[in-house]
Amino acid sequence: MTPQSEDFSAWYNELVFKAELVDRWPVRGTMVIRPYGYRIWELLQADIDRRIKETGHVNAYFPLLIPESYLQREAEHVEGFSPELAVVTHAGGKELEEPLIVRPTSETVIGEMMAKWISSHRDLPMLLNQWANVVRWELRPRMFLRTTEFLWQEGHTAHVDEADAMRETLASLDIYVKVAREIAAMPVVDGEKTPGERFPGAVRTYTVEGMMRDGRALQSGTSHYLGTNFAKAFNIQYTAENDEQEYCHTTSWGMSARMIGGVIMTHGDDKGLVLPPLLAPYQVVIVPIGRGDQADQVLPPARELAGRLNRAGIRTHVDARTQLSPGFKFNDWELRGVPIRLELGPRDLADGSVLMSTRLGEGKSPVSLDSAPARLKFELTAFQNLLLQRATDFRDSHTATVNSWEEFVEAVRTGWALAFHCGQQECEDDIKAATSATPRAIPTEGAPEEGVCVRCNMPSAYGKRLIFGRAY
Repeated sequence: MTPQSEDFSAWYNELVFKAELVDRWPVRGTMVIRPYGYRIWELLQADIDRRIKETGHVNAYFPLLIPESYLQREAEHVEGFSPELAVVTHAGGKELEEPLIVRPTSETVIGEMMAKWISSHRDLPMLLNQWANVVRWELRPRMFLRTTEFLWQEGHTAHVDEADAMRETLASLDIYVKVAREIAAMPVVDGEKTPGERFPGAVRTYTVEGMMRDGRALQSGTSHYLGTNFAKAFNIQYTAENDEQEYCHTTSWGMSARMIGGVIMTHGDDKGLVLPPLLAPYQVVIVPIGRGDQADQVLPPARELAGRLNRAGIRTHVDARTQLSPGFKFNDWELRGVPIRLELGPRDLADGSVLMSTRLGEGKSPVSLDSAPARLKFELTAFQNLLLQRATDFRDSHTATVNSWEEFVEAVRTGWALAFHCGQQECEDDIKAATSATPRAIPTEGAPEEGVCVRCNMPSAYGKRLIFGRAY
């Protein structure tokens, strides 16, 4: 493949196909997610779904098609999405009386149903989640990162007041932080978006941002406090304890299959994928060594070992492809990012051991067949921790605290800049035009600090430094 240092974008585009994560579909900007790639999504989805349900949310499903008039009710929302909308004008051989929008997100359709289902304060909070596909007509599609159709979850909740809705907004953000760090081994930074970066129609937007190995940022999940904007548009009201009619305060939040792209670009190298064990379709692959009678001798013990590892909770696969050489298999599984590879040949079998290689390790080490389940569990945990620490070290070494424009320009060329900003949209736009960098987040962590804008020298509007970076 093209080396990362030569052309990171080309490296990524080649890898997602060579590792058989995706394939192309004739409709512009769409992709077929192949079984290996979809298994990564299933593992990620299962963990997110578990965490969402543990916090009291329930899953539902809402229609794909939304009447155009529904979107028009919330003007700012429509304006923000209008360039990306796919519109259905004909169906059943006839022109429709009203065009239908293929959902870009579901605030409008879910808001309509919340208005029907909520009548009293006793109905609140209403905590809904949906696993779905959405369509946004991307100008510059890229597999997993920005595709015309993509998979995600979108949470939608309604509350009695701002305080309760804000607790939900931040609790949902915390789910994304934990998923990214604990499952994807991505050391994301969480914080609030500036007004210019907010979700259309939101009062406040919060984000988790990860740094990829080319120094760019990837928005990996967002959580929005919508105030009463959508409640007023869709008449989502409840009778309060004092018998007064009040508008609900709503939230929405989502994490998508773009996280798979984030995992690829956070951990991958010139040899291919490097998958965190908790997201690896196969955590261990066993490669039997030998031909003819030797293969017949080794294959049954390899399958017996795989059975023991699988029963111990380790996702294990035996590569029994007889038409391929061991060397080809080694390279193939390295490309696919398998955390641990085991080689089992006649000599190893006679010694009661197997040879272990880790995806980022050098050399091979013997592992006793008897102790293999316990040893491999230890190694997988260590590898998961290694990836998080490696990515954290990379992010920190490519993040600079800057006070001058010259320092800022240099920092965002290869990573992130921590800088003061005046909060003016014109200045934000000027920075983007000059450097392609945008404010990724007003970080949650970090002590209050005052200073002057790195671009225009006006006083800082946020009381702390913002994270700026070029982004996907």
